[in-house]
Amino acid sequence: MSTQEPEFTEEELRALEAEMQRVTVDDVLLQTIVTLLNLGARKAGLAAAPGEEQPEPDLDQVRQAVEGARALMPLVEARHGEQLGPVRDALSRLQMFYAQRASGGGAAAPAQPAPGEAPAKEEGTGPAQSSGRLWIPGQ
Repeated sequence: MSTQEPEFTEEELRALEAEMQRVTVDDVLLQTIVTLLNLGARKAGLAAAPGEEQPEPDLDQVRQAVEGARALMPLVEARHGEQLGPVRDALSRLQMFYAQRASGGGAAAPAQPAPGEAPAKEEGTGPAQSSGRLWIPGQ
């Protein structure tokens, strides 16, 4: 591996600078969320190429992809909330996969309320759960 920095022509430097001016932080955040979800699906074994054997799921990687995507979502929801439906769906599916596999593949155990949070009613969900902000594996 070379330790020298690559040398760019003036034209290449101008093109790079123009691209940096065009790209927004929102663009990078959205692309990162989508990349995390795609990678998480691959690590879950949900996105094998046709003819490939499904790999054994790497639940630690799936969990990390879910948590990373969930951490970034609030940063883009204010500006792009109405366009994030497919991203939310993919995140939900990956969360459900993880919750089912992490709990042994069976029915998920009832969620325990967070410290200081009132228990959810039997017939519905509590305010933290219904807001979509609280991820409880198995729910």
